[in-house]
Amino acid sequence: MEALQKRIAYRFRDPVLLRKALTHTTYAHEVSGCAHNQRLEFLGDAVLQLTVSHRLFLLYRNANEGELSKMRAFVVSEPSLAAAAKRISLGSYLRLGRGEEKCGGREKPSVLADGYEAVIGAIYLDGGFEAARDYVYRELDDEIQRAPEMKCAMDFKTRLQEKLQEQGRKVCYRLIGDEGPEHDKVFTVTAVVDGQDMASGKGRSKKCAEQNAAKAALEILNQPKKV
Repeated sequence: MEALQKRIAYRFRDPVLLRKALTHTTYAHEVSGCAHNQRLEFLGDAVLQLTVSHRLFLLYRNANEGELSKMRAFVVSEPSLAAAAKRISLGSYLRLGRGEEKCGGREKPSVLADGYEAVIGAIYLDGGFEAARDYVYRELDDEIQRAPEMKCAMDFKTRLQEKLQEQGRKVCYRLIGDEGPEHDKVFTVTAVVDGQDMASGKGRSKKCAEQNAAKAALEILNQPKKV
């Protein structure tokens, strides 16, 4: 805990918040009465979205809404957050269940990204919005600076939404189910266009599964029309 606080340059007034942020669901399931980090992850995701949106808005004054959305999607993507988590060696501080530990959970991008969001949520609760904002600005500055050149590299969901909007159509995503043990789940998500299932995707996280579903839907939409 002490070493991690030095790495993130933030000292918690309530260390329990940091401990909870580092606690994966698999650990909580094995230790009776132990709280996991999913609620903090939810909160941290919201803080991250707002903070990054504000930073991009100030930095790139000539960018339109669509461009800003693409840049934000890159900054808050699972690969970007996992990379940021690795820079502070977050994986070595996580509390994982035995099964997750054996399966290399400390290196899994989904586990690292979720833990990183949980830490942001914990900082927000402990020190307020300014503390969380300053942390995000400091730790994700490289991603924010690279966002203009990377904005179209990986966000299939945004590309699908824009393509459908041009046609006056809408898309949403529905979780079909998951398979595998708690520490190594694979999620399946369907892209639903105008109320009809179009394509499905799988992933180690719901976010990843949604991106893969969007990618599959784009491939269908981009197929040459039969004459």
